[in-house]
Amino acid sequence: GLSGVDIVVSDSHSGLVKALQTEFQGCTWQRCQTHFMRNLLDATPKALQEEVYQQVRAVLDAPDLKTARLLKDAFVEAYAEKAPKAVQVLENGFDDVTAVLVLPERYRRRLRTTNGAERLNEEIRRRERVIRIFPNQESAIRLLGALLMEIDEEWTTGRKYLNMDEYEAWKKAQQTWRESAQACAATA
Repeated sequence: GLSGVDIVVSDSHSGLVKALQTEFQGCTWQRCQTHFMRNLLDATPKALQEEVYQQVRAVLDAPDLKTARLLKDAFVEAYAEKAPKAVQVLENGFDDVTAVLVLPERYRRRLRTTNGAERLNEEIRRRERVIRIFPNQESAIRLLGALLMEIDEEWTTGRKYLNMDEYEAWKKAQQTWRESAQACAATA
């Protein structure tokens, strides 16, 4: 019953990616940049890891896709012989890990990694460790429900995790722009 999904952020687990492509056709998939960097650094010689990290971080922090592509091309040229496996990882994952660059800048930081979901999971685990053994399934559901309601209240009344009003306005502007571009192309 889930609908209206615009973007999904996850690691690159092949089964998960295949399920996303099947069930959420048309949505954008953003590969978690944190997981990507781990994969890239695993493929990098130890002596170059700090240097490679800085260079690839600049690619991922680029203000737009064009700049990111230019920085990626420079990285590929500079490290093709020194770190060929790292170059291959970057080239294979570039489009997936920079998908967030099409969004407005204020949303990129929150949506480039799975950190928000992982923090939530850690909070659940922290509370579960205190209780250790639940007497029944309903008690576990009550604990999780209470925790999720607390977080939802904090996000909606306190500091908002994401302001969806601004996102919806941006999305509507994008749709209007696409429709006018298609109309111009049809008359040309």
